[in-house]
Amino acid sequence: MAQLIRPTLRLMQAGFVLAREGVFGLVNLPDLPAGPRLAIRLARLLERRSVKDKSARLRLSDAMNRLGPSYVKLGQFLATRADVVGKEAAAELAHLQDRLPAFPQEEARAQIAEQLMRPIDEIYVEFGEPVAAASMAQVHPALVRQPDGSVCKMAVKVLRPDVARRFNNDLQSFYLVARLAERFVPAARRLRPLAVVDTLARSVALEMDFRLEAAALSEMAENTAEDPGFRVPAVDWMRSAKGVLTMEWIDGRKLSDVAGITEDGMDLEALGANVIQSFLRHTLRDGFFHADMHQGNLFVQPDGTLVAVDFGITGRLGRSERRFLAEILYGFITRDYRRVAEVHFEAGYVPADQDVDVFAQAIRAIGEPIHGHDASEISMARLLTQLFEITELFQMRTQPQLIMLQKTMVVVEGVARTLNPRLDMWRTAEPVVSHWIAGNLGPVGRLRDLGTGLTALGRIATDLPIFADRIGRLSQEMERMAQKGFRFDAETADAIGRSEARHNRSGRVALWIIAIALAALALKAWA
Repeated sequence: MAQLIRPTLRLMQAGFVLAREGVFGLVNLPDLPAGPRLAIRLARLLERRSVKDKSARLRLSDAMNRLGPSYVKLGQFLATRADVVGKEAAAELAHLQDRLPAFPQEEARAQIAEQLMRPIDEIYVEFGEPVAAASMAQVHPALVRQPDGSVCKMAVKVLRPDVARRFNNDLQSFYLVARLAERFVPAARRLRPLAVVDTLARSVALEMDFRLEAAALSEMAENTAEDPGFRVPAVDWMRSAKGVLTMEWIDGRKLSDVAGITEDGMDLEALGANVIQSFLRHTLRDGFFHADMHQGNLFVQPDGTLVAVDFGITGRLGRSERRFLAEILYGFITRDYRRVAEVHFEAGYVPADQDVDVFAQAIRAIGEPIHGHDASEISMARLLTQLFEITELFQMRTQPQLIMLQKTMVVVEGVARTLNPRLDMWRTAEPVVSHWIAGNLGPVGRLRDLGTGLTALGRIATDLPIFADRIGRLSQEMERMAQKGFRFDAETADAIGRSEARHNRSGRVALWIIAIALAALALKAWA
């Protein structure tokens, strides 16, 4: 019972904060059934008077930051799931500002000493006050003595104390909502809310382990070692652990400081092109990209080198997804809409029972309007967004990796256009896309694929005796089941019965608690 009451109480608190900050006022009431419409109207009675002057983005940002790190991450995660929250809500959540007050210096020092298992004075020559604070961590400047006796400046990222415990507590509330939605809202089942919460849990668990961020920095450094005009900070592995990440301090201007970059005499057009081409190079060539490339995570050094930081969120694309991306971009550039349609079918994204010619016609409706216009007026990210909207009509299943790519491309293109408002996305992207297609889909690429296929066949031939043994055992088991039927023991049957009874009881209790909570909020509002 306690496992049910605590999450419900946390949900009530969250609902109160969302109501006070005017978040429910962003919901389009005519689209809702009568019951939820009445509940939202009651909740809006709790709104602060001042929220009427706030934009939707500010309302969401204030509410999520008041609720804490878990809700900030939930908002940022849902920004990538327009299929769950709707396109308008996802667009607003994409601008959610991740800013929380810094925690005390003493707590940071204690956290570092505990993680690295020695006094902080033995680790750093000097450890400064925080210069940036977000939902998961904050960053401090520090001085480190090198083996040759010199001192260099480093950036130390420290995990917030108790953030893991707080997130796990809030996670129980998210799971409660997901279970209730799947059980009592049939329309929500196709969105698989429990799977959404599972994905969020895994994502944040990875983000809270700074060893994985250090590994991402290391992998990106290897991938981009020969890339002109791009790099990432070096990691100090000896001063890093699960909750602490020490890395090279970057001296440079954030890309949000366009005026300062202009004063420095930087070539803004070249810098904007570098942002786009670097992202596409990482995505197509390496299949590994920075998935949070907003202006605050990008610096430009005095020599014009672009430096990316904060690799807590990254994305990966397999070879098939990279081919998909390259071919659809190249297909739009060359107006080969039939090929764009065929790629969707070859990748298995669109069901085979759909008509490829009709699908190509729908894609033409997206591609043709971009031709005959100034390229600076055409958004590649917008085109991909329209493409994914069209594919919904043809029953294309949600592809999480492509949604992450789409969200990142929107951000990257926005950053590039702040530097060069008349950026020609197509001309900028064409060299990277063409080079990848020539190397991977041309004769050289086909020979490489042939070699990979022969290697795979060799492995299969080697494993044939194992497959034969498994098939023989499977055949015997199926024959036994055909004769005696499928059976399970009494203990399994009892477990199934207990589980079903527990779910029924928990569902009824949760509904009563939520009903009482809503009634209490309504009475409080009318009092």
